[in-house]
Amino acid sequence: MALGLYIHVPFCVKKCRYCDFISYPYTVEAAGVYLDSLFREIEIYGSDLPERDKMLASVFIGGGTPTCLPVEKLLSVLEKVDEKFHLLPGCEITVEANPGTVDRRSLALLRKSGVNRLSLGVQAFQDSILAVLGRIHTAAEAAGAVRAAREAGFENLNLDLIYGIPGQTGEDWLESLDQATDLGPEHIAAYGLQLELGTPLEQAVSRGGLEPCSEDLELFMYQTAIDFLTGRGYVHYEISNFARAGRESVHNLNYWLNQSYLGIGPAAHSYLQGERFANESTIEGYAGSLAEGKLPVVARETATVRNEMAETMFLGLRLLKGVHLEAFYRRFGRRAEDFYRKEIALLRDAGLVEVVDGYLRLSAKGLPVGNEVFKEFV
Repeated sequence: MALGLYIHVPFCVKKCRYCDFISYPYTVEAAGVYLDSLFREIEIYGSDLPERDKMLASVFIGGGTPTCLPVEKLLSVLEKVDEKFHLLPGCEITVEANPGTVDRRSLALLRKSGVNRLSLGVQAFQDSILAVLGRIHTAAEAAGAVRAAREAGFENLNLDLIYGIPGQTGEDWLESLDQATDLGPEHIAAYGLQLELGTPLEQAVSRGGLEPCSEDLELFMYQTAIDFLTGRGYVHYEISNFARAGRESVHNLNYWLNQSYLGIGPAAHSYLQGERFANESTIEGYAGSLAEGKLPVVARETATVRNEMAETMFLGLRLLKGVHLEAFYRRFGRRAEDFYRKEIALLRDAGLVEVVDGYLRLSAKGLPVGNEVFKEFV
């Protein structure tokens, strides 16, 4: 089965106030070390993997902010991947971008090189809210980036939006949804803000400098997103994701269906050949291993059947269609309805899940509390 390839670019112009992802300030020197090491990692996998594990259905370059690298460097990464792997016809190639780090030239070069999907981290359409998040772009720059992407020939755009931000009102959120859909993207991801411990935004809230969004308002914003986006013709296909028909994210669907993927770059994670493994997170450690000709893997875990079953359940339940029960049986030789009989009965009695057309899925009541449902399968 074809893989998804994830490439982590660990640099940002400036770290956002809510972010706890692995990223570092961009410098020419650090980027040079990273890219040399990344090429070595790609070459090792290109040499060592069997041919069946070099067939790619999707490539996703994320971060960090991949587009803080000079566009020529990004193109060299894609060229190396194309040299060492096999991109299947129609392979979805996504690059994440901050609207403040792209222009007409860079977007045109990315599109010409084969990137066919662009994911823009817009987050909000109010400059005051963007300032709370610590974003480096303005609302006007976000709209300009979408227009520039269209001029460059991109026909598949995703916009990321965030709700539940301190100081954000229901009217702000509705305005962001309205402005996002007016730009006509094929895909919108609408995420509730997570105040991650130790981030500047979490610390500001903890000290009382910012008022956190209430649970009731956050729930209202989530339900508003569902009603508004489906009303504008988007299919709600995953808890936080909405797409025009046929424009669902191939790469992310691979994760939610618990299929194999390879992650390269610092802090990247993989699930391949029955193992889950993770790379060294520091650039120094990552580069040091590869300089010695070794893969920079720092943690490995054999995926047991029981763990694979649990992951297939809680990842699949993120999808609005849910877990296909017959496919689960074909994969594991066990029926989810039997193996998880008590858990499913408890959740059905609570009205949180339902079986429809052979799929076990979250109900309308269970959708906003999906994380509580998933715990039953861990």
